[in-house]
Order: sequence, then structure tokens, then C-alpha cells
Amino acid sequence: MDDAKAIAPHAPVEQAQAQANPNANAVSAAEDDGTPLSVRIRERVLASGGQYFANDNIAEHIREGELELLQKEVESKMHGVLESLVIDIENDHNTQDTARRVAKMFIREVFKGRYHAPPPVTEFPNAAKLSELMIIGPVTMRSACAHHLCPIMGRVWVGVMPNEHSNLIGLSKYARLIDWVMSRPQIQEEAVAQLADLLQDKLQPDGLAVVLEAEHFCMHWRGVKDSQSKMVNSVMRGSFLRDSVLRREFLSLLANTAK
Repeated sequence: MDDAKAIAPHAPVEQAQAQANPNANAVSAAEDDGTPLSVRIRERVLASGGQYFANDNIAEHIREGELELLQKEVESKMHGVLESLVIDIENDHNTQDTARRVAKMFIREVFKGRYHAPPPVTEFPNAAKLSELMIIGPVTMRSACAHHLCPIMGRVWVGVMPNEHSNLIGLSKYARLIDWVMSRPQIQEEAVAQLADLLQDKLQPDGLAVVLEAEHFCMHWRGVKDSQSKMVNSVMRGSFLRDSVLRREFLSLLANTAK
């Protein structure tokens, strides 16, 4: 007899759903005791010895079905923020759905790099034993300043010096990995280091270089309101750090692509 038939006709529908989907049952239990889901996720992170800084990925601590509930919790909190800003979200047709839109934007779009697992990346062996400089970019990046949650918009270049034991990945995968790392509240210096660590782990090259040029709307839109300034920083690893000739070649070729 299957699970559905094993339940008596008068049993609640919820009981049938719980047997069919244990994950959904766990999520429901989390809701039943009144503890906010965000608190439970934080407890899981800490119990594993991890942290939940703004630019950390916490996807492994979020169970199936919980992302939608977390989005609902953020929506509820955003209602409170709008009300505290003295915005009439009941009668102002422009803001009646703003809390839902903002919650969806944070969880599913601009901060998705916190809540979703990394994109699948197939790694290929370096069958041709390539050992020449490769440059990928400019790749458009979008992030947000961890201090003010204002947009950061810019471009990324990646330089790779492979060896015969290096892994190769498809060109589109660089863009997907960049988007995953940058789709979190970041500061630019840490974002570049996180991206370099990820690519180093995937590729295992002799040398790796990452350059990020970005505009920060926390300077353009507020504060000093300087719309012309940009920030450029880089991370050099392995042969790019040791070999000044290779580094100059990379920066020279990068300058041509940046025009």
C-alpha cells in the first residue's frame, strides 16, 4: 500500500503532505513554534561553525522550500520599514506592492549569491597542454555596497596562465561565477579576493589575475555626489605576482579591451 492509501480517509490533508514531503513538514514545524525562519537559519550557520556576513553564501543552511518563506519574512519586515518612513502603503497605489517587490529583488536577484548554491561548472582537462596567457573580459558585474546597499556597477577582467595540469572551463562560466560572487552586499576589495579564490580553486592555474573597475552609487547618489569617480583594484596570484613581464603583458592587453 502506498503512502497516500495508508492514511485514513478522515486524516488531515497536512498529514498526507507531510508523509509525501518530509522537507515541507520540517519547514511547517519551523513555522509552527513561532520562531522566525531567519533565526533558525542563523542558528544552523553558527552550529556548523560558520558565519553569516553580508558577502557570505549561506545556501547550504537553507532547506528545500524555505527560500519562499524567507522571502515572505523579508516582505513583512519591509512593510515595517515603509511604515516607519511614514509612507501610506495601504492607500498609495505606487507603494502597495513595494514590500513584496523589494523582498523578491533581494532574495532572488541582487543578493541571490548569498542564498543560492554556486552555478554548475564543468571542468575540462587541459588536453592541449595550453600554457599561454588567456584574458577574459570585460565581463559586466553588478553588486551592492555593504555599507549603504547602493548599487556597484562595473567590469571585470580575468587573466589565466594555465599549465598542463590546469582545468579549463567554458567562457560563459566566468560570467556566471562573477555574477554569483558579486550578487551579494560587497566591498570591492573583498569581492575581488573572493572571486580570485573561487577561480583559483576551479582552475588550478600557474597564475591568476583579476581586475575590477567599478562605479559606486554610494558616492554618485549620496554623500559627496561625485558622479565621475571609479575604483579600480586587482588581485595577482602565482606567476602574475612573480613575473613582471607577464604582468605587464596582461595589463597592456587589458588596456586594449578596456577602451
